Amino acid sequence: MSPALLGAVILLGIQTFKVPRISTLLMILAACALTASTRWARQFEQSKLHTQGGRYTLHALLVGAPMLLFGAALARWTARVGAPWQDTMGILVIVGALAAVILNRRVPSIIIAQGALWAGVSMTGEARGNFFTLIVGGLVAIYTSIRQSRADREAAQRDAERQRAQLRAEEILHEYEQTGQGWFWETDRRGQLVYVSPTIGKLLQRKTRDLVGRSFTELFVPDPAGQESERTLAFHLTARSSFSELALRAATQREERWWSVSGRPIYDSFGNFVGFRGSGADLTEKKRSAEHASRLAHYDSLTGLANRFQMSQTLEKILSAPNMDHRACAVFLLDLDRFKQVNDTLGHPAGDALLKQVASRLVRAVGESGRVGRLGGDEFKVILAGHHRRDALAQLAKRIIHDLSEPYLIEGHRVMIGASVGIAMAPDDGVSSEAIIRNADLALYAAKDGGRGRHHFYAADLHSDAEERRQLEQDLRDAITNGGLELYYQPVVHTSTERITGFEALLRWNHPERGFLSPSRFIPIAEDSGLIAQIGEWALRTACRDLAAWPESVRIAVNVSPLQFANPALPAIITNALAAAQVNPERLELEITENVFLNDDDGTEAMFTALKRVGVRLALDDFGTGYSSLGYLKKAPFDKIKIDQSFVRGATIAGSRNGAIITSIVSLAESLGMETTAEGVETLDELDLVRMLGCSHVQGYIYAKPLSRDQATQKLYSGLSAIAKGPRAARAARQTMLRKVVLDHNGQHYHGTIRNLSTTGAMVEGLWNVPPGTIFRIILAEGQTVTATTRWSQEDRMGMEFAAPLALDEGGRIAVVSQMAPGARLRNTVLRRDN
Repeated sequence: MSPALLGAVILLGIQTFKVPRISTLLMILAACALTASTRWARQFEQSKLHTQGGRYTLHALLVGAPMLLFGAALARWTARVGAPWQDTMGILVIVGALAAVILNRRVPSIIIAQGALWAGVSMTGEARGNFFTLIVGGLVAIYTSIRQSRADREAAQRDAERQRAQLRAEEILHEYEQTGQGWFWETDRRGQLVYVSPTIGKLLQRKTRDLVGRSFTELFVPDPAGQESERTLAFHLTARSSFSELALRAATQREERWWSVSGRPIYDSFGNFVGFRGSGADLTEKKRSAEHASRLAHYDSLTGLANRFQMSQTLEKILSAPNMDHRACAVFLLDLDRFKQVNDTLGHPAGDALLKQVASRLVRAVGESGRVGRLGGDEFKVILAGHHRRDALAQLAKRIIHDLSEPYLIEGHRVMIGASVGIAMAPDDGVSSEAIIRNADLALYAAKDGGRGRHHFYAADLHSDAEERRQLEQDLRDAITNGGLELYYQPVVHTSTERITGFEALLRWNHPERGFLSPSRFIPIAEDSGLIAQIGEWALRTACRDLAAWPESVRIAVNVSPLQFANPALPAIITNALAAAQVNPERLELEITENVFLNDDDGTEAMFTALKRVGVRLALDDFGTGYSSLGYLKKAPFDKIKIDQSFVRGATIAGSRNGAIITSIVSLAESLGMETTAEGVETLDELDLVRMLGCSHVQGYIYAKPLSRDQATQKLYSGLSAIAKGPRAARAARQTMLRKVVLDHNGQHYHGTIRNLSTTGAMVEGLWNVPPGTIFRIILAEGQTVTATTRWSQEDRMGMEFAAPLALDEGGRIAVVSQMAPGARLRNTVLRRDN
């Protein structure tokens, strides 16, 4: 500032051709000296001044004093020589502007400098008239300076906090990299690495600087089981789209390692693509655990064969093939003869060893022509895909029986067993897995009845529908008389606490010949034959008796059919059951379907009044699937609404309106003071959704399958906590169809046929040996075009993944399907994943 002050004096001297007096000149030199001493003053402040008041005083001295002296000096000089004030004012304005520039946005200092400069001018005789105005302006300036100082301190504090947060984040990320929990990467627009965490170089046994400039894909190696992820990575890098948690095999040499890799494209301020940035995490242990868990879930731990679940999936896959010709298969059900005798005489270890040898022989006998699985105990299943002649199947069955009947050497003992085989063929003996297994089972029992050690094909005369229903009715009567029915209990879990609050009693019938029968098979027979009242009363008494042995906080829910509800003696039956078991009525919950309101009359309302007088709780079961009127909710005193599993299933699929329906039901229940239970929750995604939507209770396989009384009792005494276990998500629904489409690849048009379609992809037939990764534009209908990438190809079929999911219509169907031409052949068969 000193040169600026001297320059201003020289400029005024040139304009006036006058030399200032000694006193004026001394004031100017003092002002220049004070401004020139700033460097030493700062050192003095840092070393000597530690109080805020001292710093403010020094600040005013170094900024305000020189400007005050300079302003007073120029005003006195102008007044003495009689120079025009406008010239002096211009010089003062220039000096003030230079001071503001030099002080660089330091508002308090600028205000002090400007105020002092013009205060000095006001001290002369000619300018004293403005002194009052200057004082007022000074006060305003001081107030503004104080506020600005406070704002500057707050801004500085925020900057400091932001810098500390940024430094902390950098330290955390560095620690995250160093501990090996994860790593980071960045590429340029050509896909070449510009940064990768040093830990990756150590794992790959390469220097980090050598990896920079190399292709990002060189960090990974092809793997037969991971080709899908590798193709997906190439697709995302090419399409410049974000990706998340792709499982990729690392290019390590000594050991097999897997990484979960995520990334997103980055753009500059002009919107130009500059590369990718992302992170990775070690997936090795998680993948090993998942593979182990998958093997346990799909394979028998004793024999290594496919288990019941895996065999069911295989059969379902064959029977649901898009091409009718591919739905043919033959199913063998095998049962070992005299196996129980071996178990009883030699012990279970010997029985296990025998089962291993049986499995080995069975695999050798079947060879590559079919798949062998163990259902449990001494039951085995063989599935042979495709069409087969009966004589060829008979020869295979004879060979299996012969091989399994050869002597075994178990722990030094020579063991002889046999085998019986029941055979059913699709589609001749059924088109569903239930029908095929049932008929193969009937054939197996026929083989056993024929003397064991033989095979038998299913035939219609084994069991006609009428005979089966008649026999089932008779067997049901015997079961009621002989105690053949039993109750299983499925836990009902509180969503927020994940504690068991009660059970739903589910009727089970373990048929002496057919095993456990679904209630959907014998309940209609019971209702038609009038046995439902007897079964219902037995269920109520049994449930109350079991409930009496359980903790007081646990409730039990029992289903009441419309026929039971119409019985005027129902309240007395319930009162009798509660009294006999000495159970608090509030612990019993009756589940009633909407069908009881079809005959909504005075008797229905009177029944509700009588039941509430007993003190039991009432739950509306399968809400939204039956009688559609909501008027009954005004009169029926329900304590709970049960959301049917049809609303839960598929609610997590993008575009589904099931979530909105669940939200509405929960809101309705809350406004009426009722609890809600979401039924049929089988995946973790469904559990998260119903919990987020506010359902108070959850029931489904995600927590437990129905338990026997002993299992339920054991679970209660081990604690009321429930742990959710199950798959993360269900597979997207598909629709099978025969739809001619046009595929566009680089301007070339090809004709194909869609065999099945989902929101995320399709299977197309008609193009041979298409390389994976090939991108097509599929013209589904007029104005309906989607971009898809080939993921696999086999002969004239290929699986394609859409670049974006297809939208669903109001009914939850794929919108583009409903817009297709009416002449298209569409069967709308939804294939659901078997959970």
